Amino acid sequence: MASSNAVFLIILVLAAAVFSFSAQRLVRFLRLGQGTHRFDALPRRIVNLLTIGFGQTKILRDPVAGTLHALVFWGFVVLQLGAIEILVAGVVPAFSYADLLPVPVYRLFLLTQDVTSLAVLVAVSVLLYRRLVVKPRRLQGDQVHGGDAILILSLIAALMVTLLLTSGAERVTAARAPAIVQPFAAALAIVLSRMPDSLLSALHGVSWWSHALLILVFLNYLPYSKHLHVIVSLPNTFLSNTSGPGTIGTMKAMDLDAETEQFGASDVTHLSWKNLLDGYACTECGRCTAACPANMTGKPLSPRKIVINTRQRLSEVAPSLVGADDPMSALPMHTGPRDDTDSGARDRRLLDHYITEDELWACTSCRACVYECPVSIDQLEIINELRRNLVLTESRFPEEIQPAFESMERNGTPWAFPASDRAKWAEGLDIPTLAELLERNERADVLYWVGCMGSFDERAQKTTVAFARIMKHAGVRFAILGQEEACHGDPARRMGNEYLYQILAKQAIETLDRYRVTTIVTACPHCFHQIGNEFPQLGGHYEVIHHSTYIEQLLADGRIALADPVAQRLTVAYHDSCYLGRYNAIYDAPREVLRRSLPVVALVEPPRTRDRGLCCGAGGGRMFMEERIGERINVERKKELLATGADAIAVACPFCMTMLADAGKKLDSSVTVLDVAEVVAQHLAEGVTAVPRDVA
Repeated sequence: MASSNAVFLIILVLAAAVFSFSAQRLVRFLRLGQGTHRFDALPRRIVNLLTIGFGQTKILRDPVAGTLHALVFWGFVVLQLGAIEILVAGVVPAFSYADLLPVPVYRLFLLTQDVTSLAVLVAVSVLLYRRLVVKPRRLQGDQVHGGDAILILSLIAALMVTLLLTSGAERVTAARAPAIVQPFAAALAIVLSRMPDSLLSALHGVSWWSHALLILVFLNYLPYSKHLHVIVSLPNTFLSNTSGPGTIGTMKAMDLDAETEQFGASDVTHLSWKNLLDGYACTECGRCTAACPANMTGKPLSPRKIVINTRQRLSEVAPSLVGADDPMSALPMHTGPRDDTDSGARDRRLLDHYITEDELWACTSCRACVYECPVSIDQLEIINELRRNLVLTESRFPEEIQPAFESMERNGTPWAFPASDRAKWAEGLDIPTLAELLERNERADVLYWVGCMGSFDERAQKTTVAFARIMKHAGVRFAILGQEEACHGDPARRMGNEYLYQILAKQAIETLDRYRVTTIVTACPHCFHQIGNEFPQLGGHYEVIHHSTYIEQLLADGRIALADPVAQRLTVAYHDSCYLGRYNAIYDAPREVLRRSLPVVALVEPPRTRDRGLCCGAGGGRMFMEERIGERINVERKKELLATGADAIAVACPFCMTMLADAGKKLDSSVTVLDVAEVVAQHLAEGVTAVPRDVA
C-alpha cells in the first residue's frame, strides 16, 4: 500500500468514526421521545417511500423549485455508486467497477455519472441564484440556517466540479471508454489535453483528493446541518402516517385512565420520537408556511417554525438528558435560545420559551402544511399535543372558548341552545326519529346525523331542510335522532380538550349502538370525519357518507328528478372544505352534483382549489375564537372566490357556509353562498317521482 493510500485509509476511518458518533448521538436524542408504533402496514409504507421519497411527488408540486430539488436528489442517489468507487479506490488503487461489471453495464455507469454530475451542477447553480438573487418569500422569515443552505449548495457544486475535472483528466491520461459514454468529460478533456503532463497530473491529483475529502466533509457536516434531511428524509417518509397507513388526519388517542399529571406535550420529551425525527427531516423549504392560511393572513403561526423550534429545543436539552458530550455545540444545529449550563436548559421548555400560545391557537387544523410537506412531516400533531397540554394540564386557553366547553358539557352543543330545540327544524316535515321507528318496529336505511350547526344555526338549517327534501324526494327511508343527538366532541378535541371529547364521543357511540345504526349520512364534513374516522378509536364503527357523495349517487342512479333548466344561467365557484378535501380526498362528488343539477354557464375554480384550497378559517376550533390579528381568513378566501366572477359560491360544509356568508357582509358582496344540497333542492321537479335507472 502506497503512503498516500495509507493516509487516505486513516482519514476514511476517522471520518467514519466521527459520523458513527454523530449518528449514535442523534439516535440517543430520538429515544427521549415517547413510543409510537411505525412499522405496521409495510406495503403502504413502501409505496410512500417509493412515490413520495424516491419519486419526489410532493416536492414536484412546485414545478420550478421542485424540479430543481428533485434533480439534485436523484443525482445524489445516482452519484453514490461513483462515490463508493472513489472511496474504495483511495485505499485499494486497483479497484474499479470496470473489473466487476460487464462492459455495457460499466459504460452505462460512466454515462449516468457524467450526465448526472452536470445536471446537478446546473440545478445547484440555479438554486444558488434563487437563494442569492431571487430570494423567494417562503425561504425567508423564521429560517434559522440561512447561510447553511448556501454552504451546502456550494459544497455540492464543488463536488460536481471536482468530479468532472477528475473524469476529464482521466480521459486524457487513459481513455477508458468512447467519448459518447462520457460526453461532458470528453469535452472537458479536449481543453485539458493542452496542458503539460506534469500540470495535468497535478490537476488530477488535486481534483481527486478534493472530491474524496469533500465527500467525507459533506457526510460529517450533515448531522449538524438542516441538510440532515439528505439522510433522514427517506426513513422519515417510510415511518410517516401523513399519507397513510391508517386513516389520514385522525388525532392520536389519549389514555385518560393512565396515572399521569402530564397530558399532551409541553416539552420535547412529551412528544413522540417520530415528532422529533420530523425535526431532523425538515428541509426548511417553507412550503408548509407558504400554504398556511393563518400565516398568509398575518397571524404569528408558521408550521415551519414549529418544527424548527422542536429540533432546536431537542438539541439544547438532549445532551444533558442523555449524559452525552456535545463537543460540536457551536455548529448550526444549536441555534436559538440556549444556556451553557444544564440547569439553564432544563429550566426552559418547548412551550412558551420557543412556541407561544398565540401561535398554537392560530391554527385552523386545515392540514395544508402536512399535505404540502415534501418529506411527510406532521406539523399538526405537534400543535395538537401542545394544545392538549395547555387545556388539560395548565388550563390555559382563549377565554372565548370557555362557553363552548361549558355548553358542550351541559347541553351537548357548543352553543347555549337547549337539547329540546335540536329537532325544531324538522317540525311539519314528517321526519321520524329512530325512537319512533323502534316503537313501530321499523328500521331506517340510513340515519341522518344533522350536527350542531345543522340543528341550531338558522342559515345551516336551510341546508338541513334541503337535504331532507332531497332524500324524501328520492324515496330514501331515513330517520334522525332528534333530541337524542348530541355533539360528538370534535370541536373539544381540536381545541385540546380530549377529556371532554371522549365523554361526548362515548355517549354518541352508546346512542348509535343502542339503535344498531350501521349507515350514517351527514352534511357536515367535521361530523363525517369524526364519526367515520375517529370514532373507531373508541369502538364506534359505522359507514359514514357525506351528503355530497350521497346526492351524487342518487343523481347517478336516477332517483332524483330535476325540473327543466330555467332561463337564467349561473356561473358557480365551488369552495373545498378542508375536512372534506385534504382529510378525506372528496373533491369530485360536490362538483359532480353541481354539474348534474345546475344549468351553469361554467363551474369556475379559484386559483387555490382542490387539495390546494384555502381554508375558510373555522377549523381547529377557530369557529369559537375571535380573530384579532391580521386579515380575517374568511375575508381572504371570499376575495379569491369573488375574483372568479362567479354569480354564486357553492359549499358542502355548514362551517364554510357561515364563514363565507359572514365575509360577504364585510366585503359588501351580494354574491349568494349556497350548499350543494340547496342547489339540488331548488331544481327538484315538484310532484315528479324519479324512476331508478336500473328499473327504467
